Amino acid sequence: MVERNLAKVEVASSSLVVRSRTDQGRPRAALIAFRARTARVLAVIEMSQDLLAHALAAKGFMPPDEGAALFRYAVRQLPHGPVLEVGSYCGKSAVYLGAAARAVGGDSIVFTVDHHRGSEENQAGWEHHDPSLVDPETGLMDTLPVFRRTIAAAGLEARVAAVVGHSVSVARAWATPLAMLFIDGGHGVAPARGDYREWTPHVMPGGLLAIHDVFPDPADGGRPPYEEIYLPAVSSGRFEEIDAVGSLRVLRRR
Repeated sequence: MVERNLAKVEVASSSLVVRSRTDQGRPRAALIAFRARTARVLAVIEMSQDLLAHALAAKGFMPPDEGAALFRYAVRQLPHGPVLEVGSYCGKSAVYLGAAARAVGGDSIVFTVDHHRGSEENQAGWEHHDPSLVDPETGLMDTLPVFRRTIAAAGLEARVAAVVGHSVSVARAWATPLAMLFIDGGHGVAPARGDYREWTPHVMPGGLLAIHDVFPDPADGGRPPYEEIYLPAVSSGRFEEIDAVGSLRVLRRR
């Protein structure tokens, strides 16, 4: 029953996506009513069980409740433009986001940006180092092969487009407004500061900024996502917090 209901909503939302991107000439009242109907339809979309299984099985650090929140907000935002993830690791969170793109349909797309050499905490000698992800030829971390297998196994290669490169370099060449930006990149001060500075201007008005590993209490985890991304976003006046799930914070661009 869930799969049949999902299919029906996917067809409905596909037509809504096309209309929502060509509504320039609609009277304002009609446009507001149309978008409200769109939001109600999209709100009932559920993540398919097969993709949920892929997300849960994928290597990574995204708790199920936070992944479900990513899916829910991506479904809401994808009719208005692309979703972009900074920091992909092995593709776990990309499955949640890609599942949203598949559910919404139309030309919905998720971009992921990662150099796939691992962030600071993934390197040898650190807590989250996984020696199976080290390339034996270079001696460097290389999560790209695992990421590609994860996305392929989930059947999401048409919905998730991987951009391999350093976050700041890609951001400086980026030109497309983002309906949702999810930052889960390097957790050091410099990478977090760079992600905030270079990527957040690309979030469209009404778009969302999601930030992972936000820990107001130092006893719970590292500080940079909180101090270098979350606090500057809130204090800038450009963003307002709308939700918190675990260490995930969701902010809306004013």
